[in-house]
Amino acid sequence: MHRLRAQGRYGPRFRDVLPSFAVLAVLLCAAVAGLVVGFRAVGAVVPIAGALLAVVAVAVGVRRQRPAARRRRGRYTPQELHELDVQGLALAVARMLRRDHWKVRLLPAPDRPRLCARHQDGRRLDVAFRPVAEPLPDEALPHPRTHREDPESFIHLVVHRGAFRARDIRWARREGRTVLLDGPALERWAGGAPLDRLLAGEQ
Repeated sequence: MHRLRAQGRYGPRFRDVLPSFAVLAVLLCAAVAGLVVGFRAVGAVVPIAGALLAVVAVAVGVRRQRPAARRRRGRYTPQELHELDVQGLALAVARMLRRDHWKVRLLPAPDRPRLCARHQDGRRLDVAFRPVAEPLPDEALPHPRTHREDPESFIHLVVHRGAFRARDIRWARREGRTVLLDGPALERWAGGAPLDRLLAGEQ
């Protein structure tokens, strides 16, 4: 049994799950006590309403945990990220941006999709997807900055599921306002971490 636990093939010990069981027992007892008090005060309406609310809550919880519903809310597991093609990754990042309150426009392309996003605070984001950060000769930003825009409000984000090379990091530093989002950071973002926290850590 000890070997199985060391290999991660055996479940947790009872003392590991005891706090969760204790909290669940307290909540269950409190719910039953509330139903009894409500039944004595009002009648059968309270238990029936409580049971209906419990059924609805369970149904909503199960529905929200379904993979498709979770992905529509902009949450992906690392395995799901690695199974996406470039177009699927662009869609996933668009959903994650919307989850973080960005308005997103997807610019589809067969091999190099891009995203343009705008935050309510005025920030603008250009998102590119490729393993190499440095832009190709024929590639231009989809929304050139105008003289009226604050250059500090514009961020060029390059998303890569792997690791960036040293030359990519040097290029991003030369460019300024360019953030490289590698695989581990992308997984944290897909798991629910806010983009602003990741951007603050990179800049």
